[in-house]
Amino acid sequence: MLAIIAIILIVLWLGGFALHVGGGLIHILLVIGVIVLIVHFLRGRGV
Repeated sequence: MLAIIAIILIVLWLGGFALHVGGGLIHILLVIGVIVLIVHFLRGRGV
């Protein structure tokens, strides 16, 4: 589930660059997506 959310956030971030919308918001989406992916992989390997 976390991986799906992260992928959606990253796709929205890439789409924002294509449409030139939102400046800082787009970078926040990228950071949130990367953090969610890292947490997902760390939990997956630890369990």
